[in-house]
Amino acid sequence: TKAGLVDTLNSAKNITVFAPTNDAFNKIPKAQLDKVLADKAMLTKILTGHVVGEKIAPAKLADGSYETLAKNKLTTSGSGEDYTVDGSAKVVCGNVQTANATVYIIDTVLLPKS
Repeated sequence: TKAGLVDTLNSAKNITVFAPTNDAFNKIPKAQLDKVLADKAMLTKILTGHVVGEKIAPAKLADGSYETLAKNKLTTSGSGEDYTVDGSAKVVCGNVQTANATVYIIDTVLLPKS
């Protein structure tokens, strides 16, 4: 809501969202998190960096590379029930279907490399 993305994400078709848990946000130092929350452009970049413009089935998570809505690359790897996103975020729950998206819950916020 703070980034103004609710309508954008609700109206998008066939997307995949890698949604961090509340605990994932709690891993970010408070000063850094407060700075991000105060910078709408940065917040938007971070949040859209968790969204891919296509539905990704679990089988495609084994070894994938996808462009996010933030225009950066996101990689997935793993097998069985053990998958990671960008080499560090673990998928804790996945393949949740919503009206317009496939959702995977991850344990780490994906922050830009720079």
